[in-house]
Amino acid sequence: MKEIPADRESLADQVYESIRDAIILGELIPGSLHSMYHFAAELHVSRTPVREALIKLADQGMVRFERNRGIRILLTTIHDLEEIFSLRLLLEVPATFRATDQFVASDRRQLRQALDALNELRPEDPKSSARDHLECDARFHRVIMKASGNQRLANFIDTLRDLQQVRGASTVGVTRDFQDVYQDHLDIYERITAGDAAGAAAAMKNHIALTARLLLAQEAGDVGSAPRFDLSWLDMFTANNVSAPQAPPRL
Repeated sequence: MKEIPADRESLADQVYESIRDAIILGELIPGSLHSMYHFAAELHVSRTPVREALIKLADQGMVRFERNRGIRILLTTIHDLEEIFSLRLLLEVPATFRATDQFVASDRRQLRQALDALNELRPEDPKSSARDHLECDARFHRVIMKASGNQRLANFIDTLRDLQQVRGASTVGVTRDFQDVYQDHLDIYERITAGDAAGAAAAMKNHIALTARLLLAQEAGDVGSAPRFDLSWLDMFTANNVSAPQAPPRL
């Protein structure tokens, strides 16, 4: 873990980011136990910001406090992934619908840059790891979520993606290649830049749902059974499928 500079604005936030990054990057092994004293000594800070950071990570499901034992680094399970993708469908699809109507020139530039970064990843490049792909993918989605105008939602989606990254799970190079995934994001980008809110929401829904089905089957070790992870029951909640409720008749 990286030592925390003393001049940072929020020490607890920096400790949180340091421990979080160490979990995501695999420096802290899932299932391993650690003491609060260890983290404090490693980061050269007091135990107070460490406790605050660990409480936040526990709330996010990344660590667990175990009485008289320490802090357990948690592994994301297949069930966790199902919940993560269900929440992403419920939140990111309507957020994409809203963001499309609010996109400005700076948002478009950032989204294009994120898309280009994703396209630059190549499977033959040893530097293009699955984790690199997850980080580029997250950057693309983050631009859209922030453009929706709901910072709390954007932060929550980041947390969900962190949990996915802990497992290092990616369909790239297993059930899809880089170009397939890039095409998904290109479809979303083109709909957004065209101002097609319903189309952008539909493209986002299709992208997340397909990723969920493939990844869950892949993690279960049964790629051929992808269709059984059907999340179509969520369709009724997507932005482009929900119609406004009718007003009750006047008496």
